Order: sequence, then C-alpha cells, then structure tokens
Amino acid sequence: MSSRATGPEPARTRLGEPLPDELLDAGERMTGEELRAHQLTHLRRTLRHAYDNVELYRRKFDAAGVRPEDCRTLADLARFPFTTKADLRDTYPFGMFAVPMEDVRRIHASSGTTGRPTVVGYTEHDLSVWADVMARSIRAAGGRAGHKVHVAYGYGLFTGGLGAHYGAERAGCTVIPASGGMTARQVQLIRDFRPEIIMVTPSYLLTLLDEFEKQGVDPRGTSLRVGVFGAEPWTEEMRREIEERMDLHAVDIYGLSEVMGPGIAQECVETKDGLHIWEDHFYPEVVDPLTDEVLPDGESGEIVFTSLTKEALPVIRYRTRDLTRLLPGTARPAFRRMEKVTGRSDDMIILRGVNVFPTQIEEILLRTPAVAPHFQLRLTRRGRMDHMTVRVEARPDAAPEQREAAGAEIVRAVKDGVGVTVEVEVLDPYSLERSVGKIRRIADLRDQ
Repeated sequence: MSSRATGPEPARTRLGEPLPDELLDAGERMTGEELRAHQLTHLRRTLRHAYDNVELYRRKFDAAGVRPEDCRTLADLARFPFTTKADLRDTYPFGMFAVPMEDVRRIHASSGTTGRPTVVGYTEHDLSVWADVMARSIRAAGGRAGHKVHVAYGYGLFTGGLGAHYGAERAGCTVIPASGGMTARQVQLIRDFRPEIIMVTPSYLLTLLDEFEKQGVDPRGTSLRVGVFGAEPWTEEMRREIEERMDLHAVDIYGLSEVMGPGIAQECVETKDGLHIWEDHFYPEVVDPLTDEVLPDGESGEIVFTSLTKEALPVIRYRTRDLTRLLPGTARPAFRRMEKVTGRSDDMIILRGVNVFPTQIEEILLRTPAVAPHFQLRLTRRGRMDHMTVRVEARPDAAPEQREAAGAEIVRAVKDGVGVTVEVEVLDPYSLERSVGKIRRIADLRDQ
C-alpha cells in the first residue's frame, strides 16, 4: 500500500502482532477466566431481569420449565428458550421492553418490509455501552483519536448510522455524518474533507467506487486508509476487489438491531481473520438450524446471541439466522472469533434440491475478469421447475467477445462449484440499480 501523509496514520502492525495494552480497554484486557466469571454473573442477572419485567419471557421460561436461578453455569443457558424476530413482531411495539418508557432514551426499528417492524429501545446506560463497543470496534479496525470518519450508513430508525456516529465520537474521532444517497456529493466530500476512515455497506462502497471512476478520480489516491464494512454478508473476493481498487484496509463489522446494532463483533486490522465477538457484552452460541442443538466451537451453524449488559431490551438466545462458526481468539485472545458470515438461513435458495447462497455466486463473479461485482439473482418458474438467472454487469472496458466468454465461464463455474445450472445475462455497465444501503441480491418472481 502506498503511504500518504494526511493526518494520523492507522496502526500498521504486522499480521498477528497484538496492539499495545494502552490502546485496549479494560474489557479487552480480561483473562479467559475473568471473562467467564463476568459472563456468568451478567447472564444470571439478565435472565432475572428479563423474567421479572417482560411477560413474553416469563411465559416462555415457564413453558420450558426453567427459572433464572436454574442457570448455574454458562452451559445451562442451553436449557432456556430461543427468542425470534417473530417474538418482537408479536409484541409490537413495546412489549419486549424491560424498563418503564420514561427510562427509554432512544427507539430504533427495522424497515418492516416483510411485516411489522422490530422495535428496539435503549436506556442511557445502553447507549453508553453501545458507544463503547463501537469505539472499541473502530480502534480494532485501525481508527485512532483525531481521525475523520465518513459515516455513509443510513441514519434514522436504522441503527447503522447513529451507532457508527456515537462510537466514532466516543473514540475521539471527527464524524462526517454523510448518511446514504447523493453519491456524487459523497465523493466530493471525501475528496474535500479527506477522511481516513469510511463506514458503509460493502455494496454501497462499490457504488461510490463507480462514482469516483465516473468523475475521473483514481480511488487509490484518496485519503481513505480503512473501510469498516457491515450490514450484509461479503466475501474474501470482495475484500480483495475493494482493497485493490481503493488502496485501503477493508475490515468487517457485525451487528443487528435486535441485539444492539453494529458493534457486536469486529475484525481486527492486524489479522483480518474473522470477527472478534465482544463477549463481555454479547454471549454467543452456534446451533444447528434444523435441530436447535448447541454445536461445539469450530462447527458451522446459526449464531445465537444473549445480551449480558442491556437494560431496555434484553435478548435471550436470539436467533440471528446468520450462518458462521466460532473460533479461538487471535488479536484479542480472550474473545472468540466468528468466521465471516457465509449467508443467512433465510437467504438460502433451494434450487432443484441444491442449497445456493448469493455469496457463492459473488465469489465466482469476482474471479471473472470481464464482469463487475454488481449482480442480481432472478428466480422464476418454468413449468414445474425453478430457474435462476444471474444478471451481472460487464466492466466498462470489456469487449463484446469478452462479455460472451465471461457469461459462458460463469455458467461453467456455477455448475462445477455450486452444482446447479443457471442462465447468465451480462448487462451493460451501470444498468443494474445501485445500492444506497443494504442490497437485495435476490428477485424472486416465482409466484408472479
């Protein structure tokens, strides 16, 4: 990577080398034994708080035949029932709150595009914890006090923008609250304000990259050194694409509003080997999505979270639908890592008996030189058979014969690597709708 002297430099530690202790907070310096004791104390407190103050939890615990005092070890958590998104929708709007409304300082909610939105609340303590874990995440990504942070996550009811905003301020950074949209203006702001860090969905970062190139600006020459990308699954191929085109460190952040928002887990810039879960606040389990059995570390399944320090909306064994596995800590040894999310159980496409995830298609497209990383999977039904068309944009410099060859290569690669036959449409550059937030890769037209 090139060196550009424009303000404080994010840490350039060698791969695998931990950061100095003075840059770690008290939670990050816990030993494994201290962390487990902390987790059990706060887990028992959370179970009691939820049981005493949320009717739904009281009913679910009673139906399962468990009480808060039955949790004597961390392994006992497996005896308690799961929480699902449906539980939050069924208690809409405030039925899951565990504190009086006068103690709630902020409300966030999902978009509600597939039904009632899920509503979450925060006390003053919750907001402070959220800012702390986001500041920790930004430091782990390479951010330091004095850096300028361009926040291009959406603001409003979505947790991304405000979560990043208050975390960056807590970390001592200067915030540029750009939000999403107005892409040409965002590029101009990056050129003029010269931020070192950008926080954005990876799909919208690709949109910004296209805009840089449209304006004749080399994205590798900007002031940006670190990109913190979250809110949707993205692949190692996408990381390589972004780092090559922008000359920055691309690191992953994980969160979901029902558990807190962004800042549940963060990839460390010095290792880039998965996301360290901030286990002093969020206790993880991985379960088999079909049997609900808790799986040992190292086995892939659905990650489930229990909050340890939340007041307004404690969550017990929340089903995220995100598929990953737990691994030992590296850059933060006390905290386990979650592997990059490979997909969601509810985003999985079953095509003629084969399980297909959008990230599998993305990996193939990013290995195909003549096409861009902008794509959509269109599902239709022909007679009694499901059919998938991969619609992908050509790169601007791709010749017609390269586009034709790329389409044929993608068909072969999907058949060989995924095990299904698809059609491929290689479209003109910039012809697919651009994302300004979370992107929807799947257009399911089978019931139309």
